[in-house]
Amino acid sequence: MKNYILEGCVDSVESAIIATKGGANRLELCSNLIIGGTTPGKGLFLEVRKNCNIKTHVLIRPRFGDFCYTEHEFNIIKEEINMFRELGANGVVIGILKPDGTLDIERMKELIELTQGMSVTLHRAFDVCKDPIQVLEQAKDLGIHTILTSGQKNHCIEGKELIGELVKKAAGEIDILIAGGVCDKVIEEMYPATKATSFHMSGKVVRDSAMLYRKEGVNMGLPSQSEFEIWQTDEENIRAAKETLEHIIKTE
Repeated sequence: MKNYILEGCVDSVESAIIATKGGANRLELCSNLIIGGTTPGKGLFLEVRKNCNIKTHVLIRPRFGDFCYTEHEFNIIKEEINMFRELGANGVVIGILKPDGTLDIERMKELIELTQGMSVTLHRAFDVCKDPIQVLEQAKDLGIHTILTSGQKNHCIEGKELIGELVKKAAGEIDILIAGGVCDKVIEEMYPATKATSFHMSGKVVRDSAMLYRKEGVNMGLPSQSEFEIWQTDEENIRAAKETLEHIIKTE
């Protein structure tokens, strides 16, 4: 059977443990998945490593929003790569664009030098770049190992034509990791269309808070988001995706 990656995208220790039990064979650890993910803290990383025995890649994203960073933000990214390398992370998930939508190659080179042999994933900055084929070739030249993408669409099924093209042009030199709405049913559709064998998913469900007393009319953030809803990975969602991926690859 071909090798495959089922990466659980998690932002809590609980979700990391659940994803591992469900059959994920790698984790992407972040914070604040509700806003697309930001850099996790040291304490979260250490607690995940204490409780999970699979490879863990760390998202390095200092804030919500675009991927055009100030000098201060760039310095933060460098410090965080150094920190997580020293803590034993298996990889980092990074990306910087210039204002014109091209990959910031000079800054990316500087970051990759800091990784000192860690796995490097170009995150979904790729999905908002100007020319994905050009960036794919640049990523190869930089020695990046993985591109995380939904095919420049909100959902990977909408982007499957581009993803299929990326897999062909990658030619085994760089892994195309599919993101954006991934579940068992999506894998069933995406594999025949793209031949990709790497998938990234949160498998999340919304769980009710343990709080019994609930103060009304006070919001810690956006009024549209309830403080009493917890996003958490669901073990069955991960397991179903794993079983589907293994079955498809085995019978190919």
